[in-house]
Amino acid sequence: MRRVVITGMGPVTPIGIGEQDYAQAQRQGSNGIATITRFDPAAYSARMAGEVKVDLSTYLDPREAKRMDRFVQLAMIAAELAVQDSGLTEEQLAGEQSGSLIGTGVGGMETWEEQTRIAHTRGANRVSPMFIPMIISNMASGHVAMRYHLNGPSSTVVTACATGSGAVGDAMRIIQLGLADIMVTGGTEAAITPMAIGSFGNMKALSTRNDDPATASRPFCASRDGFVLGEGAGVLILEELEHALKRGARIHAEVVGYGTSADAHHITAPAPEGRGAQVAMRMALKTAGINPEQVGYVNAHGTSTPANDLAETQAIQAVYGDHARQLAVSSTKSMTGHLLGAAGAIEAIAVAQALRDGILPPTINYIDPDPELTLDYIPNEAREQQVEYAMSNSFAFGGQNAVLVLKRYQ
Repeated sequence: MRRVVITGMGPVTPIGIGEQDYAQAQRQGSNGIATITRFDPAAYSARMAGEVKVDLSTYLDPREAKRMDRFVQLAMIAAELAVQDSGLTEEQLAGEQSGSLIGTGVGGMETWEEQTRIAHTRGANRVSPMFIPMIISNMASGHVAMRYHLNGPSSTVVTACATGSGAVGDAMRIIQLGLADIMVTGGTEAAITPMAIGSFGNMKALSTRNDDPATASRPFCASRDGFVLGEGAGVLILEELEHALKRGARIHAEVVGYGTSADAHHITAPAPEGRGAQVAMRMALKTAGINPEQVGYVNAHGTSTPANDLAETQAIQAVYGDHARQLAVSSTKSMTGHLLGAAGAIEAIAVAQALRDGILPPTINYIDPDPELTLDYIPNEAREQQVEYAMSNSFAFGGQNAVLVLKRYQ
């Protein structure tokens, strides 16, 4: 089986932009949650989010940026950062041996809302001719492929909160099958909009701790009251090992396992005891060819909702058995909020950094441990600990699950 390694990483997150800034922010336990500034949130039950603060003109031609929804803009920035990090020239990257697989959970929601307002107030004949090309979910992959002349496999994953991990896993399989040597992959999301905040809020899925945004995302705590929405993008350059070695690439980590499953249970609630998540986790371990005891760290889905954190903890305990007591587990969503379709991608980057550098990111805001949740959640401060294998969990509305296993490269 062809081996697949990560040679480039481009995180665009509420706590840091670029590989080094993102790693440093995690290790400092930075908080990216604050009161929403992208619109006036006063009328909403949840008024905070993890916004990305970035000057688009630093990375994008303003004329081109106007033809993209924000979810594509963030993906383009992440791709540029990942390519820079990889050391690949555009000549090395272009061609049939390179592909793109970048997913999104929602797509162009900001454009959809804006153009809907125009249609209602000014008439449908005033809707932008770019409306459809801006909202459709495949445009992140499409624009990245056009920018770097990637003529190989190209697709889009749309599996809600499991999107980012699913995209990385599917890209790994494409390389393993010999259909490409390089895949530009990951996830992107820009859904901090009135409709999204309103709908998630009415669903009672969001934290309403508006008076203290910095501690609102508190996975595995007894007082957790919902997730905090975030935005951003994570793009990774996956490369076949020999191809990477031949050009002298720096290797961050190796992608060795991928599991996917369906709860087949409920549109929003996880299956009891995380039964669907257990299937995906066991499949990821099986495809990696390792035993549970070999895993030292799990980057949890860890949304800070009562149902998810309990079900995920139960799933980890079921899959890892006695070894669960030795596992280090953390939720970086405590810092970034929940980036929906981009979450799995930025978390895969966090796992690769943890394996490479021997520093595990913390679960910040771990204030009042839930007595039902008894794993080691790396409370509040990063931990120096070298591990060989790590798992990254992503679980979605609709009961779709995606789990990755990464290995320290040596």
